Amino acid sequence: MTLSRILSALALAAGFAGAAHAADPEYLRIIGTDTKFVVKNAKGEEMVIQRTMTPCAKNKGWLQPLVPVAGVHPIGEIEMLHAMNDRDALVVDMREPEDRANGTIPGSMHIVYTEVANRLNELGCTKTAGATGKWDCSKAKKVYAFCNGPVCPQSPTAILAMTREGFPADKIYYYRGGMLDWAALGFPVIKGDF
Repeated sequence: MTLSRILSALALAAGFAGAAHAADPEYLRIIGTDTKFVVKNAKGEEMVIQRTMTPCAKNKGWLQPLVPVAGVHPIGEIEMLHAMNDRDALVVDMREPEDRANGTIPGSMHIVYTEVANRLNELGCTKTAGATGKWDCSKAKKVYAFCNGPVCPQSPTAILAMTREGFPADKIYYYRGGMLDWAALGFPVIKGDF
């Protein structure tokens, strides 16, 4: 091998090493603030599981449980489609306005997750008279809640607030897949200023 080829090979190897270093993975949260989850295989050996930012990861949240509050129904796309034809159901986008403007499920209404506890009247509840001002949710609609996807805490946060205010958990249907799964599966997404 000639000296120039050796130098070229070394330069190429150094370039790859530099590129690998420059592209160190960005580790994302898995559960809570943890970026690592340790598992043991059948031999008792530990393995570290980590999430890294990829084009598919989309956001930096953390995994949400399938049932954010006891009594809530976890659902998928088929149930969302049926909800779109159900007069007693409301499909509710609980994301920030800029996320909704970038694309949402057709026919969904918008209540930002931080506002839902004060807007239960839009979901079929009424405010009781008197000093307590509690919500009466005996005639609440079925709510199909979604946000950005499996690692988005917005709709689980809203669901917790709703149930804390008296909204019945068994009338909440949580689409954990959210916009990430909806769009990835090729369903229609509407965009614009609503």
